[in-house]
Amino acid sequence: MPRNARIDIPGLLQHVIARGIERRPVFLDDQDKRAFLSRLFKLLQETETTCLAWALLENHFHLLLRPKRVKLAEVMRRLLTGYAVEFNLRHQRAGHLFQNRYKSIVCDEDPYLLELVRYIHLNPLRAGVIPSLAELEGFAWCGHAEILGKAANPLISVDEVLALFSRRRQTAKEKYRTFIADGLAASSLVKLSSGGKRSSLAINPILSEDDVFDERVLGGGGFVENLLLATSPGERPGPMDFSDLAQRVTDYFKVDSQMLAVRTKERNIAAAKAVVCHVALRQLGMPGTEVARMTSLSPSGVTRAARRGGELLRDDRKLRECLFDV
Repeated sequence: MPRNARIDIPGLLQHVIARGIERRPVFLDDQDKRAFLSRLFKLLQETETTCLAWALLENHFHLLLRPKRVKLAEVMRRLLTGYAVEFNLRHQRAGHLFQNRYKSIVCDEDPYLLELVRYIHLNPLRAGVIPSLAELEGFAWCGHAEILGKAANPLISVDEVLALFSRRRQTAKEKYRTFIADGLAASSLVKLSSGGKRSSLAINPILSEDDVFDERVLGGGGFVENLLLATSPGERPGPMDFSDLAQRVTDYFKVDSQMLAVRTKERNIAAAKAVVCHVALRQLGMPGTEVARMTSLSPSGVTRAARRGGELLRDDRKLRECLFDV
C-alpha cells in the first residue's frame, strides 16, 4: 500500500523521529553527537526553523521543530545527508546511515506542545540511558538541561517554552521542572510518538468517535479536518499577508483594525489579537517579535495570546470559514 504524502507546510509544529538503518547506531561517540548538533544549529539559523525540544539516543533522535521559511523536507534533507556523509568519512564506512524515510507528525500546538516537550526530554530516562531525573538535568544530549539553563547548546527557543509556564523566568523553570517530573507517571506519554486517533485520545479523551483522524497528525478531529482541507488540491486557501489577516479578523469581531496596535483589555479586541497572533505565528510563519510589534504585546504575551487564538479557531467554525474560505 502506498504511503501518504507528508503534510509539510511552514509554520506547522512537527515531531520528527529518524532511526538508523536496521536500527543500527547513528552516534558512535560524543564527537558524532557534537557534529550533529553543530550541523543542526546552523540549519536552524539558516532556515529560520524553531526548535522546541530534542533528544539524541544511540540509534535514533527526536526533534520538535516549527519551520517558518522553508518546508521541513528541506531542513531534514540537508541535516540527514550532510551528517551521513560526515559520519561515513569519519568512520570509514559506506552506504545508508538512516532509514529511507524519517517520521514526521504534524501536531496541534495548543494541547500537545508541552506534552511533546516532556515526552522528548524524558526519552533518555525512559530508555535507560541515564538512571534519574537528577542526572537528566546534567545530561548533554537532550534539551532538558538547556531549558533549565544548565547547558550551552543554543538550539531551543527557551523563552518560548518557559513563557508557557510563567512570566518570571525562575518561576517558569521551577514549574517546568515539576511538569517534567510529573510526566514520569503519565502513561499517555508513550503514545506521543505517533499520530492518529489513539494518540489523540490519550491526551484529549473527550474527542468524539465521529472526529476525523489521520496517522500523519497528532490532534483532534477539528484540527485534522481543517488541515486536510487546507492541503487538498483545489481547496487550499490563497496566500494571505498580515494586513489581509488583520482585516479579516477585525471584520469578524467588528472592531477597528487599528485597535490591534492599542493596548486594551476590551473583550473583542483581545479576542481579535489572539486569533491574529495564532495565525500569524502558526500559518504565516512570522517571527514572534514582529507579531509583538504589530499587536503591542510582549513576546511572551504573543505566545499566550496565540494559544487562546488557537482555542477560538478550534471552537468557532464560522471564524475558520471567514479566515480560510473553507
